[in-house]
Formats: sequence, structure tokens, C-alpha cells
Amino acid sequence: MNTPVPHLPWIELRLWRQFVTVAEELHFGRAALRLHMTQPPLTQAIAQLERSLGLRLFDRTQRRVQLTAQGRALLPKALALLLQAQGLVLDAQALAGGEAGRLRLAFVSTVGFALLPPWVMAFRHEFPGVQLDLVEATGDVQLQLLQAAEVDAGFLLHASGFKAPGLNSLTVAREPLVLALPVSHPLAARKTLRLHEVWTQPLVSFPRRIAPSLYDAIFGMYQDAGQPPAIAQEAIQMQTIVNLVSAGLGLAWVPASVQEFQRSGVVYRQVQAS
Repeated sequence: MNTPVPHLPWIELRLWRQFVTVAEELHFGRAALRLHMTQPPLTQAIAQLERSLGLRLFDRTQRRVQLTAQGRALLPKALALLLQAQGLVLDAQALAGGEAGRLRLAFVSTVGFALLPPWVMAFRHEFPGVQLDLVEATGDVQLQLLQAAEVDAGFLLHASGFKAPGLNSLTVAREPLVLALPVSHPLAARKTLRLHEVWTQPLVSFPRRIAPSLYDAIFGMYQDAGQPPAIAQEAIQMQTIVNLVSAGLGLAWVPASVQEFQRSGVVYRQVQAS
């Protein structure tokens, strides 16, 4: 059986502040000065608090004011209440100023190579009171998480002109594409390649659903040249793509920052227009 919750009187915070001030001064006149009010309203406020509590907080005579036993017992609790209220205000101000709270940030693995580490360090230095929750996810999964409000922001990999319905985006970094080749490939000996030299080479690529705009930008080059891409293998993570390149399954177009991923058996080359 549920026990009914007793009805408790609602006591304004200002009454507790006035009680504490009188308790500290033990003089209504001096307490009124500290509170920037006159004495009669302060006397009425203390009387109102006593009626609400159903007990006497002060013994008052013409010559002195003293706390009753009940008043002495309540004083530390009232002080704690005021400190808690002040802390609540400070917490709210910190949240409003972005100095506290929680940021749920998603990122694609590619960002983790070069962009993410210095960004995280700078963020933690600038906002030490904000809890940072990092979630690694592919671009398509990130869009779902963002639209479901399960993360607050995300680092996505996309081509210029990308727009996601219902979401705002901001470009934080730009980088060129480079071509990853097996070190044993004949073209690996060259420092710079030209597009027409790689049209017919087998490719290792990510599925289009992972980053449609980037996928279309890459393979749009092949379409413009009238050369269908020879996709030999697909993989989701850039690390996996590079590993498959090292195994000789094909070449791969990757963001330049992927070069930070040191993998034996792979070289990266810039490709110039034919």
C-alpha cells in the first residue's frame, strides 16, 4: 500500500536567507541593513517563516535576540540550502556558457588519424568541465544518430556541396585525395601520377552508402572520362581499405590524412589531372 506524501508548506528561499542573516547578526536592525531592507518587513518575514514551520526560531526581547534550540538546529541546514541554491545558479551559468555539461561527438575513423587528437586536446583544455563522449561511426550511421538526437555533433567525411536534410554543417578542414598503392606496384616508383594512368587499375573502395558525396566525387572522375571503375573489393573502414591495398587487391583513393596510418607495403601518391 502506498503511503500518501504529506503536504509540506512551500517556503521561499528569501525567507531562509533572511533567517540566516538575522541568526548571524542576532540583531534585526543590522540584519536589515545587510539585506538592504527596513526592519519591519524583516520582522514580518521571520514571523511568516516561524508560522510556516510551526516553531519559534528566535527569542526576542527589547535588549537582545537569541536563537532558540530549534533555530540553532535549523541554522546549518539553512546555510547548506543557500549554498546548494548558489551552486545551482553557478551550474546553470556554466551550462549556459558552455563551460559544463556533456557533448556527444561522433566521428569517422579517418578523422582519428590527424584531425581528432589535437581537437580533443584543445577542447578539453578550453572546456575542462564538459564531459566529452566520443562515438566512432561511419557517415551513414552518424546521420541516423544525429537525426535521432542520439549524438550532438559529428565529424563526417564528404565532398564539397554536401548537405544533410534537417542538419546544419560546417567545414572544419579540407584535404586532397591521394592514391594508395601496394609498394610492389609498378606505379609506386613514381612520385606523381596522372589520372589516365590509373583508370583501368583495380580499386578497393568504401560502399557508396558510407559517404555518398565523396563516393560520387571520386567515381564521377571515371564517369567523366568514360571509364567505368574496376572495383575489386569494398570495405567500410579506411584502415581495412589500406590493409587490403597492402595485400595487393587494388589501389584506393583515400583522404591525405590517411597517410598518418603507417602500414608497411603501402605508398601514397598524388595524382594530377591528365
